[in-house]
Amino acid sequence: MKQIYFYLLALTTSLTLAQQTVSGTVKDVNGVPLPGVNISEDGTSKGTATDFDGNYSLTVGENATLTFSYIGYNTLSIAVNNQTILNVVMEEGVSLDEVLLVGSRSPRRTATDTAVPVDVLDVSGIASTTGKFEVNEILQYAAPSFNATRQSGSDGADHIVPASLRGLGPDQTLVLINGKRRHQSSLVNIFGTRGRGNSGTDLNAIPAFAIKRIEVLRDGASAQYGSDAIAGVINIVLKDNTDGFSGGITYGAYSTAVGEGWEEATGETLNNVEGKNRLDGKDKNFDGATVKIDANYGVPLNDQGGYVNFTTEFLSKDRTLRPGFAWRKGYGSAGVDGFNFMLNASLPVNNRTEVYAFGGRNYRDTDAYAFSRDSFDDGDNRSVPSLYPNGFTPRITSNITDVSVSVGVRHQMDNGWNLDFNNTFGKNNFHYFIKGSNNASMQNASPTDFDAGGHYLSQNTTGLDFNKYLDDVASGLSLAFGFEYRTENFGIFAGEAPSYGLYDTNGVIITNPSNQTVAFDSNGDDLPGGSQGFPGYSPANEVDRNRTNYGIYFDTEFNASEAFMLGAAVRFENYSDFGNTFNAKLASRLKLSDDFSLRGSISTGFRAPSLAQLYYNLIFNNIVAGESVPSLLSANNSTVTKAFGIGQLNEEKAVNASIGFTFKKGDFTATVDAYSITVDDRIILTDNFTDQAVLGPLNVDAAQFFANGVDTRTTGLDVVLGYETNIGTDSNIKVGLIGNINDLKIKNINNGNLNEFTFFGPFSQAYLEAAAPDYKFGLNLGYTHKKLDATVSLTQFSEVTLQDFQWVDSPATNQTEAEALYDVATDVYKAAMVVDLSLGYRICDNAKISIGANNLFNKYPTPQFDGWTDQGGLADSVQMGSDGTYVFARINFNF
Repeated sequence: MKQIYFYLLALTTSLTLAQQTVSGTVKDVNGVPLPGVNISEDGTSKGTATDFDGNYSLTVGENATLTFSYIGYNTLSIAVNNQTILNVVMEEGVSLDEVLLVGSRSPRRTATDTAVPVDVLDVSGIASTTGKFEVNEILQYAAPSFNATRQSGSDGADHIVPASLRGLGPDQTLVLINGKRRHQSSLVNIFGTRGRGNSGTDLNAIPAFAIKRIEVLRDGASAQYGSDAIAGVINIVLKDNTDGFSGGITYGAYSTAVGEGWEEATGETLNNVEGKNRLDGKDKNFDGATVKIDANYGVPLNDQGGYVNFTTEFLSKDRTLRPGFAWRKGYGSAGVDGFNFMLNASLPVNNRTEVYAFGGRNYRDTDAYAFSRDSFDDGDNRSVPSLYPNGFTPRITSNITDVSVSVGVRHQMDNGWNLDFNNTFGKNNFHYFIKGSNNASMQNASPTDFDAGGHYLSQNTTGLDFNKYLDDVASGLSLAFGFEYRTENFGIFAGEAPSYGLYDTNGVIITNPSNQTVAFDSNGDDLPGGSQGFPGYSPANEVDRNRTNYGIYFDTEFNASEAFMLGAAVRFENYSDFGNTFNAKLASRLKLSDDFSLRGSISTGFRAPSLAQLYYNLIFNNIVAGESVPSLLSANNSTVTKAFGIGQLNEEKAVNASIGFTFKKGDFTATVDAYSITVDDRIILTDNFTDQAVLGPLNVDAAQFFANGVDTRTTGLDVVLGYETNIGTDSNIKVGLIGNINDLKIKNINNGNLNEFTFFGPFSQAYLEAAAPDYKFGLNLGYTHKKLDATVSLTQFSEVTLQDFQWVDSPATNQTEAEALYDVATDVYKAAMVVDLSLGYRICDNAKISIGANNLFNKYPTPQFDGWTDQGGLADSVQMGSDGTYVFARINFNF
């Protein structure tokens, strides 16, 4: 018995000696304590978190390695080596090793070990040091397969920039804020623009200064996140810092000196070349003056890591004017005056429960020129001679309001499951006001400004999510499942009567054509009604439609070993307006070494037709060969749509496959991923149908429809390379290369018995394919030395081919007519490189100045001199846009 006693005593003593308590403080590089830092002992379930003063204490094994992780800071792994005091300094930054919120619901997953490609972009750093002041523009030059270009002469698309991922539609990329679904815009892109027939999410409604980082999941994710995630997911993570006040002031402007080749455009039919004949009557060396003021303030709420972070942003940008033809004197990008407010907050109730909230309001007053109207003396009866003796160029302005609020609670239950219950509401309201115009049928009584009505879209999403990570199953098992219920509401509201009305000879709006005579000009021709530039929505256009849907999902990742991971997800959704859909995804990652991994995935996906695509309708004036053509965009459920043989809209169906590898060695990181995406029944906006047997009673000459019109296959390759190293103790170099090679093919045109060229002809096909450029490569070089930093970005854009407006003026109806048009109506915009430069200097601990130029060498798209460009300028808005060099200066400050 005595021997047993001494044996137990020795065993207890050895176990006690094998354990030790480590304590210390975690601070940032400025010596500020970091509360809420997660600290775990590798290979065990032991862990703790720092208190409000950054202090911690943890009992660990004698050979323990501790991992320190904190969102917004680089993760550290430190061996204890029998130390009892271990103080740690964490550096702030966004790296590929940061734990992600998107792409994987595993809490242990980072960008270099996911089974699918995820970009992690330091938007906070980009927005504060470069001249890129909107989210779309930042992503255009930072994410390999993201494309967005400011439009001109495209009605609402001038005000909300359409964007795409991997060459798919703007509505085929899901946008999240802090992991929660963001509402879409109510705008439907109609005219010559990317994403015709689509309604995307307005990324520019989110202030760039409120964003800590953006995660771009470049892979189909409908099985994980639901509708709209065919191309991938963009997750915007808001700032959560509590280190006081920071802000910045930016001023910039665009050079009016047109680029190489454009100086030839000095013929009499062209206007506002290098400031000549400008609509504002002033010669200028610069236009598009831009002022942006940012402010961010974060404070802690308690000693458990609670915080509230506020961001406000003021933006004022003037219109730009660039060379255009006589019928488009106002070619250029829109002006905007906007104000943003964003809030992000978290309040831990105890060490297992957290209440969180985020949201904000964005308001923009936008201003863009429409196509010009000639004077009555020049044969254009759209102008009232007493109001505009020399003709006029109307302006389409808008008030756009986005509001959103998300509230939720996270809780860790006794059984180890994590619960997240959330409700998110968002609404977009788009209200048109037409200025500098007239209603010709009202003649001298016509107003010159019009309230043209508008549209709205609201969305409410309620979600309940559960997840748990099991360390003791193989090398780890992540389980997640949940439920989501969403309601949507889309509406169109009418403008004032003069904006849409046609008036008779007595100045009374026509309500009974059989008893009223349309006002006519001195030549006996009927005068057109409605506000020129953009006709208002009438009571006949008004809609107020709702739908609901619910979804159930299951998502898991199984680590069979440290090297091999297998993931799977399934999702069922039911929509009140078209039925059920079931989608699945498989993904895997195999580590061949500590540095090199293979990865791949295959999934099915879907996108539900938007309420706007189902119910949007408008009678408008299309411009064909300089003439106004009354046209109808018919709602999908209308009798007119059915009369032309267009069926009910169904969901788009996709199959997405990718394969690639990741490599990390020291300071060098590389990810390369190939993909193939097939989408059947893509929803498109058809070309013009002109059957007067149906359209005659409606007093329109042409009609367009939304239809499940085409099947496409997109294949491509994404490349992301990064290298960062310190030179001595005072200097740092960063080198990044992003690249995308993309090929979109139209497999089938689902025209049924309708004429293919009338249903979706080469003109529209070219716009669909132009949203998927052949390639884009960007080389980003950064250098810092003490207080000085410099950034140079070189972006190579591929050639883009469009078909011009001759296809609309004299549309082909067969292959022979199409072949003849290809020879004269094909516009080629050559490949070009754009160089951006930024120089910064920290003048003191609390202030830094930056100067630089975007598009430093003033590259423009290849000019077209035949007068048929779709947007009316000397070139369409492709590649790098059509505004030229943008020079800027910025000061950042913090207290």
